[in-house]
Amino acid sequence: MTEHNTMRTVRYHEYGEPVDVLRLETVPVPEAQAGRVRIAVHACGLAPADWAYCRGLAAGRLPRGIGLEVSGTVEAIGEGVTDVAVGDRVFGMVDWAEQTSAGAADYAIMEHWFPVPDGLELTQAASLTMAFSAAHLFLTPLDVSPGSTILVNGAGTTTGYAAVQIALHRGARVIATCGTTYARQLQALGAVVTHYGEGLVDRVSALAEGPVDGVFDTAPDSSVLPHLVQVAGGDANRVITASNPAEGAKLGLLSALDHLPPPEQRYAAIPEYARLAAEGRFTVPIAATFRLGDWRTALDLSLSGHAHGKPLLLPADG
Repeated sequence: MTEHNTMRTVRYHEYGEPVDVLRLETVPVPEAQAGRVRIAVHACGLAPADWAYCRGLAAGRLPRGIGLEVSGTVEAIGEGVTDVAVGDRVFGMVDWAEQTSAGAADYAIMEHWFPVPDGLELTQAASLTMAFSAAHLFLTPLDVSPGSTILVNGAGTTTGYAAVQIALHRGARVIATCGTTYARQLQALGAVVTHYGEGLVDRVSALAEGPVDGVFDTAPDSSVLPHLVQVAGGDANRVITASNPAEGAKLGLLSALDHLPPPEQRYAAIPEYARLAAEGRFTVPIAATFRLGDWRTALDLSLSGHAHGKPLLLPADG
């Protein structure tokens, strides 16, 4: 049991624009219910999903907090939990739907957690779960295997960056479209990098020496989707998009919803990806770190569309 009865948390009591509805508040420290653990939060990742939920996506009871993925130290264990002990370092997903606070807080209730392997810092661990679980999910319907050629459109996003690493790890040849920020890093990973814009189909087709075997799109511009189908030889069943699902459905692209694993298996690959991260082989770009009290600055960076990585809040730093 924590010695503190209250904690700080960033949350909202009504839906609307994040800058209007979010507040830093002092609230009671939540209890670890059955099947859950409570951690002292070291780091919390912020993602576009947070702002979508603030605006009313998956509406439910209020108030709710922001920050879906965290890392920290276990300090309370709920009934039935046997795989961790108080003092263990863990990372993973908060119990967002059932709690009135989330990861942007001094303490958080976790729903899915994984041990932080030796060699992996807690700050880096907090950035892994959403990017790699999403990349794993969206790559599953594609033919990502030794000898295949995969295009990742929007490889500078955190999910795109993760997808490049997963595809390379599986033995695929990866062509990555991105801006200048992470071009060199993606090349160093082993991807063949090209830029966005006019002539994309010709550039990628030349690099691939023909149609690619699969396309994963994480870029915000939906107008490129027909061109991505062309890159895949005109086969919409070789293209899947994380960022433009409605437009993708109109074009008959693959749907990740048709390939969802059972909830208990949704994060099954994360421990392996964490091990690779601990070995220095996998990573998620971190845009910047902020104290919890500076959450508004982190929000502004994320909403700017130019974060170039995942913003992290560090409640333990103040």
